Amino acid sequence: MLLAIDIGNTNIAFGVFDGETLRATWNVATDINKTADEYAVLLLNLLPREGLALSDIDHVGIACVVPPLLTIFEELSQRYFKIPPLIVGPGVKTGVSICTDNPREVGADRVVNTAAAHHLYGGPLIVIDFGTATTLDAVSKEGDYLGGAIAPGIGIAAEALFERASKLPRVELIPPEHAIGKNTVTTMQSGIIFGYVGLIEGLVTRIKQELGGEAYVVATGGLAEVIATETKVIDTVDMHLTLIGLRLIHELNQ
Repeated sequence: MLLAIDIGNTNIAFGVFDGETLRATWNVATDINKTADEYAVLLLNLLPREGLALSDIDHVGIACVVPPLLTIFEELSQRYFKIPPLIVGPGVKTGVSICTDNPREVGADRVVNTAAAHHLYGGPLIVIDFGTATTLDAVSKEGDYLGGAIAPGIGIAAEALFERASKLPRVELIPPEHAIGKNTVTTMQSGIIFGYVGLIEGLVTRIKQELGGEAYVVATGGLAEVIATETKVIDTVDMHLTLIGLRLIHELNQ
């Protein structure tokens, strides 16, 4: 079985694949201060809950955008699973041609998402990832990564608002019933949620024009489902897109 690990700035997603079947997934908070042993303890407690054992894992694939954690998870893989992990990066077959000024700048998660989205949905595509940052990636009909846009994530944008405006409270990030809020909470929810809907719609429109007019739009990440309910520009939500991409890249490198 393959243990796929997507290490993001806010969360780490784990997925166990038995062939093409995703047997189990877990999400934990990213903590650069945790050791390999501490992350291993988490996994050792999570695996049995899904009827899995340490010995079931015979491959490990990693996509990481948090450099300090890469060596931690390499150590975890080597020490606990006795496996050298496949780390998405230069020299690894991904099936994705990166057509940007500096391909090495493109995050592993964006390459992995591109591989998965093109495999599942064809092209041309726009892949939106609602993570710590909100990223939009353009993918050609052939599956080439063309570039994209990066905006502050909804969570960190909202947090900046809470911290800088002393009278504004923290609010739940859900859509209000109306754009015209009648109290502090609903006015903030309108500005944050509908504001990001407008951002997504505007960028999708611009990117589609530059792609020639049509593109299938796939969303993933924490608030993907919340935003997708408020706009027609997102065609599908796939919460396991990055993990599926890791499986596909692992298969390419066997």
